[in-house]
Amino acid sequence: MHYLGHVGDRKLTHLDPIGRARMVDVTPKEPTFRRAVARGRVHMRPETTDLVARGTVTKGDVLAVARIAAIQAAKKTPDLLPLCHSVTVGAVNVSFDIRDNYIEVEAEVDTVDRTGVEMEALTACSVAALTIYDMCKSADKSMVIADIALWEKTGGRSGPYRRVEAVDGEEPGGDSFGSFPR
Repeated sequence: MHYLGHVGDRKLTHLDPIGRARMVDVTPKEPTFRRAVARGRVHMRPETTDLVARGTVTKGDVLAVARIAAIQAAKKTPDLLPLCHSVTVGAVNVSFDIRDNYIEVEAEVDTVDRTGVEMEALTACSVAALTIYDMCKSADKSMVIADIALWEKTGGRSGPYRRVEAVDGEEPGGDSFGSFPR
């Protein structure tokens, strides 16, 4: 008999046998160190990046507010994503790279827990980008948030992951984030 909890011979992990949403049980797993890194960009006019770099945006220090928003977002991820586990967020590091016509955001989240922090890193990156937009919208409503992606993750059953494909024709770890290992 075919039911919603299966696709072909593959069991769907977040559906019970009658198709209801459920959280995967991670209690039998041992806590291990896990890290995830996400990156994204807020494209804007060069005049807007100049305002951010000079600290002259009328709402205040754009990057300081975006950093705090990202940290809060990482800690609140399970409140936003219904099937995401609560994890002990050990550290959140957020950095920005101001370029001519965009600001690149990097969010790194660490934990020692039973499940990973990919969603926390992606949420932190997304909310930092949204905060940059909010702080700068009076100067530039044409901004575009783009390229939010997981770049690295360590720990867990699936093992390490490092993004290898190019984004927008750039090599991973290229000029945007030269410190990211190739």
